[in-house]
Amino acid sequence: MKTSKAFDFESAIARVPRWMLGLSAAGTVGTMAFGGINIAGGFMLGSLAAYLNFKVIERAVNGLARRSGSGEKNSGSGTGTWVFIQFTGLLLGAFVILKSSGFNLAAAFWGFLVCPAGVVLEIIYELITYDHS
Repeated sequence: MKTSKAFDFESAIARVPRWMLGLSAAGTVGTMAFGGINIAGGFMLGSLAAYLNFKVIERAVNGLARRSGSGEKNSGSGTGTWVFIQFTGLLLGAFVILKSSGFNLAAAFWGFLVCPAGVVLEIIYELITYDHS
C-alpha cells in the first residue's frame, strides 16, 4: 500500500508570491495595452501594495507561530496592533501616491486583488498536482 504525499505548506506559501508576480505582470501589460499608462500604473502600484501586504501578514503569522511554539512572551513586534499600524501606513502611503501621481484608483484596487487571486491559483495548482494514491 502506498502512502500519499504530505502537503508541503512551506512550498505552497513560497509559490504564492510567484503567482502574484505573474498576475501582476500580465495585468500591468494588459491594462497598458487596453487602458493606457494611468491605468497600468495604478494596477502596478496596487499589485506592489498587495505584495507588501502579503509579506507583512506572512511575517506576522510566522512570528506568532514561532512564539507560540517556544512559549516566548509577546515582544510587540508581531502583534495585531503593530500589523494594523503597518497596514494602515501602507494604505495611506499608497493613497497619497495614487492621488499625487494621477494613476487610476480603481485599477489600483484591482491590482491589490492579485494576492487573493494568487492564493486561489495556488489552491487550484495543489488540487491538480496532489498525489491521491
